[in-house]
Amino acid sequence: MGTEESGERDSLVEYGIEDRPPFGRAALLGVQHYLTMIGANIAVPLILADLMGMPTAVTAKFVGTFFVVSGVATLAQTTVGNRYPIVQGAPFSMLAPGIAIVTSEVALAGIPDWNAKLLVLQGAIISAALVEVAIGYLGLVGKVREYLSPVVVAPVVALIGLSLFSAPQITAATNNWYLLLLTVGLIVLFSQYLGERSRVFGLFPIILGIATAWLVAAVASLPAVGLIAPNTPGHIDLGTVLAADPVQAVYPLQWGMPRFEASFAIGMFAGVLASIVESFADYHAVARMSGVGAPSKKRIDQGIGMEGLANVFSGLMGTGGSTSYSENIGAIGLTGVASRYVVQIGAVVMLLAGFVGYFGQLVATIPDPIVGGLYIAMFGQIVAVGLSNLKYVDLDSSRNIFIIGIALFTGMAIPQYIGGLDGYTALQSGFAAVPVLGPVLGSEVVARTVFIVGGVQMAVGGVVALVLDNTVAGTRKERGLTDWARIAEGDEEFETFVERLRSSE
Repeated sequence: MGTEESGERDSLVEYGIEDRPPFGRAALLGVQHYLTMIGANIAVPLILADLMGMPTAVTAKFVGTFFVVSGVATLAQTTVGNRYPIVQGAPFSMLAPGIAIVTSEVALAGIPDWNAKLLVLQGAIISAALVEVAIGYLGLVGKVREYLSPVVVAPVVALIGLSLFSAPQITAATNNWYLLLLTVGLIVLFSQYLGERSRVFGLFPIILGIATAWLVAAVASLPAVGLIAPNTPGHIDLGTVLAADPVQAVYPLQWGMPRFEASFAIGMFAGVLASIVESFADYHAVARMSGVGAPSKKRIDQGIGMEGLANVFSGLMGTGGSTSYSENIGAIGLTGVASRYVVQIGAVVMLLAGFVGYFGQLVATIPDPIVGGLYIAMFGQIVAVGLSNLKYVDLDSSRNIFIIGIALFTGMAIPQYIGGLDGYTALQSGFAAVPVLGPVLGSEVVARTVFIVGGVQMAVGGVVALVLDNTVAGTRKERGLTDWARIAEGDEEFETFVERLRSSE
């Protein structure tokens, strides 16, 4: 690794990827990493449960299963996969095909409708995940890396951060802005103003910010105080925690044997493709945050292959899939804690917590305004990390400015258009009218794939940047490839888990 990168690591990173903080501190830091993704990892199961008509008593177990899968997938990725300090959790990129499945007419004799829909969803995830496993371990994704430059990676990573700017936890008209701004203000106070004065504030700004905001909301929600009324944003009902089951059994095939339908599997694969694009960008972002060079082809392939295996496991357990999470990458930027040991401890805590009904319900009481404040702090960091890759490129080049600008704009605009459509059928009818190619483009498979992938900001921006950067004339130095190659990780620097075992013999 070059001296420049070592300097970045010394100045920006408190704990590097292989560092091991004291256990007590590592446990708190690990929980903090997971708190950054709580909102999304709860939102996905709640959305699916509501659409399936899942009974309330079953929903708590459904949410707990997501935490178990997240813990196991994170342990597998950080130990056997790409070994980056990156949390795995429920993907929004696979939510669109998941919603299409659970809202369709599915009936199985002797099985409640919600259960039948969940079994079909499981089958679709497993089928698509097996293809993802092949894509990863056959090295197909790593080959794309040869055509990537900072001109491509910068807007793609920035779009990860920008993708949640319109999340309802932030922009809802009825939001509790006092609580949201309190959460943002506390995280800023602890991380930026007090972080240099006390190591506690520097290392734990997120957990301190969330805990303080939650306590304020809990007190304001008490009947005797009455500042936050029931059923309004920010209200916390502690009664739901006491009503939860103390222990819940979570195990594979707990809902029954998955059912496989080809059309649903194809639709889910479109979501998996979008997930792969997002994870590819996440790997570059976490490497940048951790003060190391861009990931090698081998590391990328190991990561995608492991995500595929995690998705197979997710399908067997009965959740909505698994992918790398951008949220904890933002936490690395705020705290400087890039230790995978820390993330592994957090994963164990979440895995065990999935079996404890009280914990899952307590986490579920974190109000949307607090989650929205967390998103602002976390995803703003990721936008900045993406743009920081531009230090390697020639920003006096009109070619580079054009590509970066159009990738960012289309990456925001096209998904906005796709999101306004009433499903993929509108695209299908439009594609069918194209001369000559209409029968192919107008097929359900093509329309659904375009609808799902086209709705993911980083996928759209990435494709635009990739095509333009590799077709518009530009030198390697101009594109940032010369400087990037100097500090990038080589395949020989990354040992797979099997290679490490062999070398230790």
